[in-house]
Amino acid sequence: MTVRRRAREIALQVLYQLEIGQGVPQEALTVYFENFRPSEKTREFCQRLIEGVSHHREEIDRLIEENAENWTLKRMAVVDRNILRVATFELMHCPDIPFKASLNEAIELAKKYGNEDSGAFINGILDKVNSLVGLSSPNPPPASKKKA
Repeated sequence: MTVRRRAREIALQVLYQLEIGQGVPQEALTVYFENFRPSEKTREFCQRLIEGVSHHREEIDRLIEENAENWTLKRMAVVDRNILRVATFELMHCPDIPFKASLNEAIELAKKYGNEDSGAFINGILDKVNSLVGLSSPNPPPASKKKA
């Protein structure tokens, strides 16, 4: 398993724990790291995700809900909601991560931790979020060059 995939998986687990138990992000991370001892690179990326989602949660939740047709965040499964939060944070605040990578990783997490419909549900919402984030980004990705 790659460093980033493992970090996303840990981030999902910690965000789930925080949502169910109403804890503090840094404390939850510390306990997780002490018990499971992931690599330093995994810890760094995981911390980036958890802190980013926590810091931008209101903005992330608004964007997800605006792009989830006929769904509110409260109606979504906790796992799906937190996968969407991690991926949306990446789309909005991690220009070093390509959309396809964030999307594929979110779908893989959904297959592993969600229900049978989670992958398609997450794919649809993230496609919409990406189209809006790409338009409002101060540094949109360069257009692909087509050969004539």
